[in-house]
Amino acid sequence: MINLMKKQMNLQENLLKKIKNISLILFLVLFSESILAKEKWVLDNELSTIDFELPVFLAKNVKGKFSKIDGLVEIDIDEKKNNKAILSIHIDSVEINYDKYKNLLLSETFFHEKKFPIALIDTKKFQYNSEKEIKLIVEVNIKGTTHNIPIFLEIINLTEDLVQINGKINFARSKFNVGIGNWSSTAILKDIVEIKANLFFFKN
Repeated sequence: MINLMKKQMNLQENLLKKIKNISLILFLVLFSESILAKEKWVLDNELSTIDFELPVFLAKNVKGKFSKIDGLVEIDIDEKKNNKAILSIHIDSVEINYDKYKNLLLSETFFHEKKFPIALIDTKKFQYNSEKEIKLIVEVNIKGTTHNIPIFLEIINLTEDLVQINGKINFARSKFNVGIGNWSSTAILKDIVEIKANLFFFKN
């Protein structure tokens, strides 16, 4: 009787081992397929820039750019609908045509760069099927505040491993508290900021 029980226990243990091995194999196969089904593209942060312009009443528009940007795009090769991209913009890389106001722009009044050094643009999941132009609703985070904003993108395939993406987005600075106190008024410094992105991605 004891020997029979031992045999049954051994059979159960062997069966459990086989099930675990099969599960592990299935997991590895599925995981490998998911990796193979996606392409990753990395932003070239030396070539890429993000420019902005903000109208000023009876004066030259505020114009500038951010030159330090990081980004990653993941393309869903098979289903075409689980694509995603994220960009991080280093606020301290800003350059503007009003040089004397740069410190003010980085201060708590506008970007509060010391507390919020990074701005983020996150597409979440989106559908893409090799179109040359697409419109997305992206999640923009500036100064700790997040809003969903439409963005228009033009995709230019330069080579098999290099893509240029031109993007355009407009938003109200007041929604992100960019300009508080006396600078919250939009009578002189207007509210709507125009952003133009010129981005280059290499296949990783």
